[in-house]
Amino acid sequence: MSRRVERDVLGKVLVDSSAYYGSETERARENFPVSGIRVSKEFIKHYAILKRCAALANMRLGRIDAKIGDAIIEACNAVSGGELEDQFVVDVFQAGAGTSTNMNLNEVIANYAIEILGGRRGNYRIVHPNDHVNMSQSTNDTYHTVTRVSAYMEISHLLIPSLNLLRRSLSSRAREFRGVAKLGRTHLQDAVPMTFGQEFSGYAESVGYCIKEMRYALNALLDVPLGGTAIGTGINSPAEFSRIAIKELNRIEHARFKISKNRFAAMQNEYAELICGNSLKDTAITLNKIANDLRILGSGPRAGFGELVLPPVQPGSSIMPGKINPSMAEMLNMVCFQVIGSSNVIDNAANAGQLELNVFMPIIAFNLLFSIRILSNGVRLFANRCIDGIKIDKDKTSENLYASTAIATALTPYIGYSKAAEVAREAYLKRRSVIDICIERKIMDKRSLERILDPKRLTGQKG
Repeated sequence: MSRRVERDVLGKVLVDSSAYYGSETERARENFPVSGIRVSKEFIKHYAILKRCAALANMRLGRIDAKIGDAIIEACNAVSGGELEDQFVVDVFQAGAGTSTNMNLNEVIANYAIEILGGRRGNYRIVHPNDHVNMSQSTNDTYHTVTRVSAYMEISHLLIPSLNLLRRSLSSRAREFRGVAKLGRTHLQDAVPMTFGQEFSGYAESVGYCIKEMRYALNALLDVPLGGTAIGTGINSPAEFSRIAIKELNRIEHARFKISKNRFAAMQNEYAELICGNSLKDTAITLNKIANDLRILGSGPRAGFGELVLPPVQPGSSIMPGKINPSMAEMLNMVCFQVIGSSNVIDNAANAGQLELNVFMPIIAFNLLFSIRILSNGVRLFANRCIDGIKIDKDKTSENLYASTAIATALTPYIGYSKAAEVAREAYLKRRSVIDICIERKIMDKRSLERILDPKRLTGQKG
């Protein structure tokens, strides 16, 4: 492999001659072979878009030659279009603040622009990564900005549509199952009757609450500190730079990002990221509960609850023939565990910031975007490959309902709590129905009992 020699403040660095990245990226590549996980392509895309907007602003302010600016913009377009994905080689676990990732962008864009202008990679006298590509910027304001832009776009275009899909699927099952009475449960014990429609309507509404919370997080993410440069004072950045750049950013991203009212606060504390991370966690907790419920209700098929029949998507055992597991629900469980854990990482990283800057933005950004991505995909698959195909075993559901002693609750207005409790206890001990015990004890005639204990009446259904 041929190498070119580049120099930085620490001395000479040998860089692969075919690479568009330069000395700082090479040092980061050598220093941080930690996880093998690179900064996501979505993050790189939005960072390149921001660099494009910065170059445009610098050109309009007369700070950069139009020839150089146009080459930088063309290079940014190539990066944001995914042409140079293999050039972004920095591990997500890197030096603080995200300087290595920012310089990875600056170097790749500079070398691509150098070639556009007829030069050779590494000839930074033509286009310089810091002086030209990073002009009017710092890692500290741009990394914060790109984190919020990326999270906003991913939530808007991936997560909320997936959650809406799940809510529609659950609502559809709620309508389909509205007339199917079942036994409710509390404390994992028999409780009063309800319908599967009512149960699934609760799931659908719970997902609706998650969507509302995610929309609240979106509003917080619109606040970006671009133009604050190193610590919020805006040193080396013209007063109009951020306004022009943000306007162009909104045009490209079709969004409404706005400059932080106080850029010091936006760079000291990760309030938007905390809101977003906790919204993701809350959503994961809600979805995990739904997945767990479906696994319980579909347990069996013979020795469990056996009321729901989840779609069989793959064989469930390498040793037990014919065994089918609730695979899609289990997948969603694991996604939710990961998102909850990632939220804890975000909380700890945000808590560890010092003075004018939180230097742990790389791990905050990674966990936010990773959570959004896996939650979006997991929810979509769960809706399509589980919820849409759920069926009810009506015989098993009816058997469980009428075998339960909990329906004695409906008798308390007529015979009192104590006598209803005696009936329920006797029915349990003798393994007989509540109706049979009431008739045997001559508490009430069969017709009256069937009217009082009619599932439609007990579940609040009309007609």
